[in-house]
Formats: sequence, structure tokens, C-alpha cells
Amino acid sequence: MSKKITPLSEIGLFGLIEHIEKTFPKRNENSLTGIENDAAVVSCSGSKLITAQNLLLEGIHFDLTYYPLRHLGFKAVVSGISDIIATGTKPSQISISLGLSGKMSLEAVELLMEGVATACEKYDLDLVNFRPSSSLTGLSIAVSAIGFASESSPSTRIGARENDLICVTGDLGSAFMGLQLLEREKQVLKETGQKNPDFGGYDYLLERQLKPEARLDLLDQIKNAHLKPTSMALVREGLAAALIRMCKASGTGCNIYENKLPIDHSTNTLGEEMEINPVVAALNGGEDYELLFTISLEDYQRIEKEGKSLKDIFVIGHITPESKGYTLETNAGEEIALKARGWGNEDAESKN
Repeated sequence: MSKKITPLSEIGLFGLIEHIEKTFPKRNENSLTGIENDAAVVSCSGSKLITAQNLLLEGIHFDLTYYPLRHLGFKAVVSGISDIIATGTKPSQISISLGLSGKMSLEAVELLMEGVATACEKYDLDLVNFRPSSSLTGLSIAVSAIGFASESSPSTRIGARENDLICVTGDLGSAFMGLQLLEREKQVLKETGQKNPDFGGYDYLLERQLKPEARLDLLDQIKNAHLKPTSMALVREGLAAALIRMCKASGTGCNIYENKLPIDHSTNTLGEEMEINPVVAALNGGEDYELLFTISLEDYQRIEKEGKSLKDIFVIGHITPESKGYTLETNAGEEIALKARGWGNEDAESKN
């Protein structure tokens, strides 16, 4: 028996909003209204309001050929809230707008929003606004996130100082390699007519691409260690782009080391298999959603003296004078200039 497919035209715009509203309870006291209202109303007494926006477009940021809708909904939330997390702030509310093409059914939207609901539950978020609209160019997902910084000033890209240590969370390049694997198998299936892709045991890389995690856990670790990042940013378009933008904002240079870059063994293995340099994937791949931050040498020495371990946080280099530029020291001891690659990032180190 085939599952019923309900055209969105059958329930209409407001019917869809009411349908989705039923599945999103309020979790935070300062969420004064939910998606039943035209605009979100959020209490903000004595706090700094932190907002961020992100847009995902079908054919640009995701391919529905291999992207499960539940995973896509979850990833859209992670992508939206990670900029808030990169200020050292816990996100609390999100708003979502969808551009829906004629091929999307009610059941497809439900699957997408199930992923959103899973992320909201995992990260303790309220969905306070939901607006669908028709689209002639495929599915689009716009996420706005809100957080409140009450204890201290939020971290920003500005503030890195000479001799500060450069730190990064997690591992880099794995999401990019997961994408390359998906694209390779899509092409193989198209050319051979086979039905089942061969992912060769690279489950971790697929998860990093299809269902990344927001690094809220690292915020707690940083606070518990009484670390005070002098600057912080999100690694979204690759490490090089994030680091160059941070240094530009802080008026500094940087030097990082190839042998210090956290790269998972599966990224190295698949890179060798597909003839892709894993260091290039780490520097310019994107969609890692890891945190990049700087700390003072004194802070680092204090942590070492106290015997505190920083799980999943790696020191990869240090801040230098602006005149030194942005460099990577290779394993061969050669210094090469960092370049931010990707859409809108060409030769970013030479732009203002």
C-alpha cells in the first residue's frame, strides 16, 4: 500500500503553518510567542541580543538526489545557530522561511521539519517563526537564529593579539570529503545504472556532510576551563577563509603549521583514494562548522599548570604582526601564503 502524498495546494499556506505549529512546543521562558504570531516576540531584559542568518539553496548548498530531508532540516538549524555559538553565546530561538517548489508535498515538508524538530530538541531551541512561500527555482531554506549574551561581551573576530595561540575544535576537511564521496557515487550510478552506491566504510565523512553537529559542547568546556578567547569565528567556508577574516578584523597576521592541523584518518584515506590533498580540503573545503579562536599564551600556560585537558581543541599556530601576512608552514619547513578559496573568496587576503 503506497503512502499518501498530499499536495501543498490541498492545505494552503495557512494550513501548512498551523500544521507545523502543532509540533513545536516552547522551551524557553523568554519566547513570548510562537509561530502562530506574525512576528516573533522575545523578551530581552538586561542582555545583548545576538542574531545571525543563513540561507541554503537547492542546487547550490544541497542536492536532493542524495540528501535525506530529515538530515537537511537538522543541518539547516546547525548552519543557522553555529554563527551564534561562534560568539560564545548559546542560541535560544530560530525562525525559518521555506521556498517550496511544486514538487514538494506536505509529507516532504513534514520530513524536513522533523529534522528541524530534532535539532530544536537537541539544542534546546524554540521555533518562534515559520513562513513558507512558493518557489520556481527549487527548495530554499532561510534560518535566522537568536541568542542572548548576559554574562559578558560576546566574542567577535576582533581582538586577536600578537603571540596569541590559534586554536580550532574538532577536525577539518571531513565534510568536504564527504561531499566529494557523494558526488562521485552519484556520477557512478548515473553512468553505470547501478542502484546502490559504494561508500566504502566512510560513514563518518558522510555524517559530517549530511548531519553535522553544532559545537555547543565546546562552549561549556571553554567556560569551565575559565578560558577567555581574545577572538572567535566559525569555520564555515574553510579554515583559511575564517582565519584570514579574523586576522583582517584584528589587524594581525598569522602562522599555522601543517602538522598541527586536525585531520581525521578517513579524510586522509579518501583523499589519497580520490587524489585530493587533505590539507587543501581542511583549508578550503568548508561546512566544518567548527570553532576557530585565539587565546593568550598566559591562559594556555595556566591550563597546562592546572593539569586541565582540552578535549577536541587543538593549537595550530600563533598570531603574528600584520606585516608578516597569513602563512602556513609545511611539513618540509616551507612557508606558503594562505589563500581563501571558494565563491566570493578568491584572493581574499588582498581585499579589504
